[in-house]
Amino acid sequence: MADSLRDQLLKSGIVKQVQQDRVREQKRPAPPSGKPARKGGKPHASSPASRPARSQEEIDLAKAYAIRAQTEARERKQVEQEAAEQARLRRERKLKIQRLLDGKTLNKAEADHPRNFEYGGKIRRVHVDGAQLAALNAGELGVVQQAGRYLLVSRDIAEQVRAIDAHQLALLVDPAAGGVGDDGVPDDLMW
Repeated sequence: MADSLRDQLLKSGIVKQVQQDRVREQKRPAPPSGKPARKGGKPHASSPASRPARSQEEIDLAKAYAIRAQTEARERKQVEQEAAEQARLRRERKLKIQRLLDGKTLNKAEADHPRNFEYGGKIRRVHVDGAQLAALNAGELGVVQQAGRYLLVSRDIAEQVRAIDAHQLALLVDPAAGGVGDDGVPDDLMW
Protein backbone atom coordinates (compact mmCIF):
# COMPACT_ATOMS: atom_id res chain seq x y z
CA MET A 1 0.00 0.00 0.00
CA ALA A 2 2.93 2.28 0.38
CA ASP A 3 3.56 2.31 -3.35
CA SER A 4 3.75 5.79 -4.81
CA LEU A 5 1.61 6.84 -7.72
CA ARG A 6 4.64 6.54 -9.96
CA ASP A 7 5.24 2.98 -8.92
CA GLN A 8 1.56 2.12 -9.47
CA LEU A 9 1.61 3.60 -12.98
CA LEU A 10 4.77 1.69 -13.86
CA LYS A 11 3.20 -1.56 -12.67
CA SER A 12 0.01 -0.96 -14.70
CA GLY A 13 1.99 -0.44 -17.91
CA ILE A 14 0.41 2.93 -18.84
CA VAL A 15 3.63 4.85 -18.30
CA LYS A 16 5.65 2.51 -20.51
CA GLN A 17 3.15 2.97 -23.34
CA VAL A 18 3.32 6.79 -23.10
CA GLN A 19 7.13 6.69 -22.95
CA GLN A 20 7.27 4.43 -26.01
CA ASP A 21 5.01 6.81 -27.98
CA ARG A 22 7.30 9.71 -27.15
CA VAL A 23 10.35 7.81 -28.26
CA ARG A 24 8.67 6.89 -31.58
CA GLU A 25 7.78 10.51 -32.31
CA GLN A 26 11.36 11.61 -31.64
CA LYS A 27 12.77 8.88 -33.92
CA ARG A 28 10.58 9.83 -36.93
CA PRO A 29 12.57 11.39 -39.75
CA ALA A 30 11.82 14.99 -40.69
CA PRO A 31 9.82 15.52 -43.90
CA PRO A 32 11.88 16.32 -47.00
CA SER A 33 10.64 19.96 -47.07
CA GLY A 34 12.57 20.71 -43.91
CA LYS A 35 9.43 21.31 -41.88
CA PRO A 36 9.02 19.38 -38.63
CA ALA A 37 6.53 16.52 -38.64
CA ARG A 38 3.06 17.25 -37.37
CA LYS A 39 2.03 15.62 -34.14
CA GLY A 40 -0.51 12.90 -34.54
CA GLY A 41 0.82 11.96 -37.95
CA LYS A 42 -2.18 13.31 -39.83
CA PRO A 43 -1.60 14.67 -43.32
CA HIS A 44 -1.72 18.43 -43.81
CA ALA A 45 -5.26 19.73 -44.47
CA SER A 46 -4.32 21.29 -47.80
CA SER A 47 -2.97 18.10 -49.31
CA PRO A 48 -5.25 16.54 -51.95
CA ALA A 49 -5.28 13.17 -50.19
CA SER A 50 -6.82 14.68 -47.05
CA ARG A 51 -9.78 16.30 -48.82
CA PRO A 52 -12.88 14.20 -49.21
CA ALA A 53 -14.35 14.04 -52.67
CA ARG A 54 -16.96 16.75 -53.27
CA SER A 55 -20.45 15.91 -54.27
CA GLN A 56 -22.03 17.48 -57.37
CA GLU A 57 -24.24 19.68 -55.15
CA GLU A 58 -21.19 21.13 -53.38
CA ILE A 59 -19.51 21.82 -56.72
CA ASP A 60 -22.64 23.56 -58.06
CA LEU A 61 -22.95 25.59 -54.88
CA ALA A 62 -19.30 26.64 -55.10
CA LYS A 63 -19.79 27.70 -58.73
CA ALA A 64 -22.90 29.67 -57.78
CA TYR A 65 -21.00 31.50 -55.03
CA ALA A 66 -18.13 32.27 -57.41
CA ILE A 67 -20.51 33.64 -60.06
CA ARG A 68 -22.30 35.71 -57.42
CA ALA A 69 -19.00 37.14 -56.15
CA GLN A 70 -17.93 38.04 -59.70
CA THR A 71 -21.28 39.71 -60.40
CA GLU A 72 -21.13 41.72 -57.17
CA ALA A 73 -17.55 42.79 -57.87
CA ARG A 74 -18.51 43.88 -61.39
CA GLU A 75 -21.50 45.87 -60.05
CA ARG A 76 -19.34 47.53 -57.37
CA LYS A 77 -16.77 48.51 -59.98
CA GLN A 78 -19.51 49.96 -62.22
CA VAL A 79 -20.98 51.98 -59.35
CA GLU A 80 -17.52 53.31 -58.46
CA GLN A 81 -16.88 54.30 -62.08
CA GLU A 82 -20.24 56.10 -62.28
CA ALA A 83 -19.52 57.95 -59.02
CA ALA A 84 -16.08 58.96 -60.30
CA GLU A 85 -17.61 60.21 -63.56
CA GLN A 86 -20.24 62.25 -61.67
CA ALA A 87 -17.52 63.74 -59.45
CA ARG A 88 -15.46 64.65 -62.53
CA LEU A 89 -18.48 66.38 -64.14
CA ARG A 90 -19.20 68.30 -60.90
CA ARG A 91 -15.57 69.48 -60.76
CA GLU A 92 -15.75 70.64 -64.38
CA ARG A 93 -18.99 72.56 -63.74
CA LYS A 94 -17.55 74.24 -60.65
CA LEU A 95 -14.43 75.19 -62.59
CA LYS A 96 -16.54 76.70 -65.41
CA ILE A 97 -18.56 78.70 -62.88
CA GLN A 98 -15.40 79.86 -61.13
CA ARG A 99 -13.95 81.10 -64.43
CA LEU A 100 -17.24 82.82 -65.24
CA LEU A 101 -17.35 84.58 -61.85
CA ASP A 102 -13.73 85.73 -61.78
CA GLY A 103 -13.77 89.52 -61.42
CA LYS A 104 -17.54 89.79 -61.96
CA THR A 105 -18.85 89.58 -58.39
CA LEU A 106 -20.48 92.67 -56.91
CA ASN A 107 -20.09 91.94 -53.18
CA LYS A 108 -18.93 94.93 -51.13
CA ALA A 109 -17.07 94.70 -47.84
CA GLU A 110 -18.86 97.76 -46.43
CA ALA A 111 -22.38 96.50 -47.29
CA ASP A 112 -24.70 96.94 -44.32
CA HIS A 113 -28.10 95.54 -45.37
CA PRO A 114 -28.65 91.80 -44.88
CA ARG A 115 -30.81 90.17 -47.57
CA ASN A 116 -32.21 86.84 -46.38
CA PHE A 117 -33.28 84.10 -48.80
CA GLU A 118 -33.98 80.39 -48.74
CA TYR A 119 -31.37 78.10 -50.27
CA GLY A 120 -30.90 74.38 -49.67
CA GLY A 121 -33.81 74.23 -47.23
CA LYS A 122 -32.27 76.84 -44.93
CA ILE A 123 -32.43 80.60 -44.56
CA ARG A 124 -29.22 82.18 -45.89
CA ARG A 125 -27.96 85.77 -45.87
CA VAL A 126 -25.99 88.02 -48.18
CA HIS A 127 -24.98 91.57 -47.25
CA VAL A 128 -25.72 94.30 -49.79
CA ASP A 129 -25.92 98.10 -49.84
CA GLY A 130 -29.19 100.01 -50.41
CA ALA A 131 -28.92 100.21 -54.21
CA GLN A 132 -27.97 96.54 -54.51
CA LEU A 133 -30.90 95.54 -52.28
CA ALA A 134 -33.35 97.35 -54.56
CA ALA A 135 -31.73 95.82 -57.69
CA LEU A 136 -31.73 92.34 -56.11
CA ASN A 137 -35.42 92.59 -55.19
CA ALA A 138 -36.22 93.87 -58.69
CA GLY A 139 -34.48 90.88 -60.28
CA GLU A 140 -31.61 92.84 -61.80
CA LEU A 141 -29.05 91.03 -59.62
CA GLY A 142 -28.73 87.43 -58.50
CA VAL A 143 -26.92 85.42 -55.84
CA VAL A 144 -24.68 82.48 -56.72
CA GLN A 145 -23.28 80.00 -54.22
CA GLN A 146 -19.63 79.20 -54.93
CA ALA A 147 -17.07 77.61 -52.58
CA GLY A 148 -19.28 78.11 -49.53
CA ARG A 149 -19.85 81.82 -50.19
CA TYR A 150 -22.82 83.70 -51.59
CA LEU A 151 -21.74 86.02 -54.37
CA LEU A 152 -23.79 88.87 -55.78
CA VAL A 153 -23.71 88.96 -59.60
CA SER A 154 -25.56 90.61 -62.47
CA ARG A 155 -28.66 88.94 -63.91
CA ASP A 156 -26.93 87.79 -67.12
CA ILE A 157 -24.11 86.12 -65.13
CA ALA A 158 -26.72 84.48 -62.89
CA GLU A 159 -28.52 83.14 -66.00
CA GLN A 160 -25.24 81.74 -67.34
CA VAL A 161 -24.59 80.03 -63.99
CA ARG A 162 -28.11 78.56 -64.11
CA ALA A 163 -27.34 77.15 -67.57
CA ILE A 164 -24.14 75.46 -66.27
CA ASP A 165 -25.50 74.20 -62.93
CA ALA A 166 -28.90 75.29 -61.65
CA HIS A 167 -28.07 74.14 -58.11
CA GLN A 168 -25.41 76.82 -57.78
CA LEU A 169 -27.91 79.63 -58.37
CA ALA A 170 -29.06 80.59 -54.89
CA LEU A 171 -31.37 83.53 -55.64
CA LEU A 172 -32.71 85.19 -58.75
CA VAL A 173 -35.97 87.07 -58.34
CA ASP A 174 -38.30 86.79 -61.32
CA PRO A 175 -39.31 90.38 -62.27
CA ALA A 176 -42.57 89.11 -63.78
CA ALA A 177 -43.57 87.59 -60.43
CA GLY A 178 -43.59 90.96 -58.75
CA GLY A 179 -40.56 90.54 -56.52
CA VAL A 180 -41.59 92.69 -53.53
CA GLY A 181 -44.98 92.50 -51.83
CA ASP A 182 -47.19 95.39 -50.74
CA ASP A 183 -45.59 95.43 -47.31
CA GLY A 184 -42.06 95.91 -48.73
CA VAL A 185 -40.98 92.34 -47.94
CA PRO A 186 -39.70 90.29 -50.90
CA ASP A 187 -42.15 87.58 -51.99
CA ASP A 188 -39.60 84.80 -51.56
CA LEU A 189 -39.47 85.58 -47.83
CA MET A 190 -43.21 85.44 -47.24
CA TRP A 191 -44.13 82.39 -45.18
